[in-house]
Amino acid sequence: MEKSLHTAATGMRAQQLYIDTIANNLANVNTTGFKKSKVEFQDLLYQTERSAGTTVSQGSSAPTELQIGCGTRPVSTTKMFTQGDVSQTGNSLDLAIEGDGFFQLRMSDGSTAYSRDGSFKISGDGQLVNSDGYYLEPALTIPQDTQAIQISRDGLVYVLLPGSAEAQELGQIEIARFLNPGGLKSIGRNLLLETSASGAPLIGVPDQDGYGGLWQGYLENSNVEVVEEMVGMITAQRAYEINSKTIKTADDMMGLVNNLKR
Repeated sequence: MEKSLHTAATGMRAQQLYIDTIANNLANVNTTGFKKSKVEFQDLLYQTERSAGTTVSQGSSAPTELQIGCGTRPVSTTKMFTQGDVSQTGNSLDLAIEGDGFFQLRMSDGSTAYSRDGSFKISGDGQLVNSDGYYLEPALTIPQDTQAIQISRDGLVYVLLPGSAEAQELGQIEIARFLNPGGLKSIGRNLLLETSASGAPLIGVPDQDGYGGLWQGYLENSNVEVVEEMVGMITAQRAYEINSKTIKTADDMMGLVNNLKR
């Protein structure tokens, strides 16, 4: 009977983590470039009372096992890198990646972080930076007298300067891909870090060789589906309730056993 208490408790802990993940997804429904997470579970070790093939009587054997499960455990929270909807902003420094890839950002310690958030600004020294002031890599310095900025789908940056009839090429935006993007480490602020699980970044030109293309004047929205998350929340709530009911039932049964009289 004590086993059922422990088993149901693991189910309640699992559903609590599921709800926590759903809450984070819903909280970031309006976060630019956010990718929702999915929780994955595994069942725990089984207690085998009788193995399949065990002799049960002369000339016969058990066709199946007699096992008792010990509950569940969470094993991963996986980022789902499906494409989010793209919305128009009209800001020439806003970029959305349509397809595979991440923007590269140089952090204050010199390391590189990766992001799907393409809401860029111009810093005081004329370079393109994100909302936290991290520089876009490769670095792009915008001249002070620039009148207009044009960015093509393949990442070529052009600027229109005073006295010039045609835009001049300024540089090339490159994006990174990973063999296993699910292995990237989330550190908040729309940033991801390379890990041994993600593999080394593969740097390439947008809209070529499988890399996503760029949309100037657009931003990628979160890929969270509110209705899907609400359905998951209801499912988790009902599973949590039934596991708590299992604990109460097991407790009632133990109470009946304790109250038995001769």
